[in-house]
Amino acid sequence: MYSYIKGTLEERDDLTITVENGGIGYLINMPFALSSELGHLGSEVKVYVYQSVKEDDISLFGFNTRDSKDMFLRLITVNGVGPKVAHSICSQLSPEKFAMAVISGNVASLTQVKGLGKKGAERIIVDLKDKMKEESISDRGRSVAVVEDPSSSVDYTVSSEADMSVIRDAEDALVMLGYKPETAVEAVAHSYEDGIVLEDLIKKSLKAASGGKFA
Repeated sequence: MYSYIKGTLEERDDLTITVENGGIGYLINMPFALSSELGHLGSEVKVYVYQSVKEDDISLFGFNTRDSKDMFLRLITVNGVGPKVAHSICSQLSPEKFAMAVISGNVASLTQVKGLGKKGAERIIVDLKDKMKEESISDRGRSVAVVEDPSSSVDYTVSSEADMSVIRDAEDALVMLGYKPETAVEAVAHSYEDGIVLEDLIKKSLKAASGGKFA
């Protein structure tokens, strides 16, 4: 199983790219919405990949960030969601927008994805919400609204229930996208700012978690 491929971006069209590494050209399914962020032809790229193996086909699906790949891996655990549909969702929704849709139960947001109907969107939301409950963060006292000293403990007191709700939803979003609960708590703690909206907090926390830095 491949984790990622580093090499030269040799070819690109609306649906695929070819990355050359060691004299081998890897054909990777990657819609232009994703591949356009990699850079120009001839540049050195790092593409996170998932290898799909079927009886009559072996395919690589590409992602420009680890978070997008983790989102994809979550999606294919949902009954009835295959790699093609999951990849289409990843190419049209950022991880933070996807997490927002699941947490808020926003079916309409998911059905904007080409090829995903209402029943499929509802199934994704219900299934992933159930998984969130199974993996929920039990030590809610460690959630953090404000961290004055980045090297300090992440224990804290929240000024309002609304603030706590935003923090809890952001933590759940990171757990749903594949991060360990303790990582989610710390990343959200160090990304929170007074008045920040949920989508922005999720985005900042994902950046902090993927980089492993919480300062």
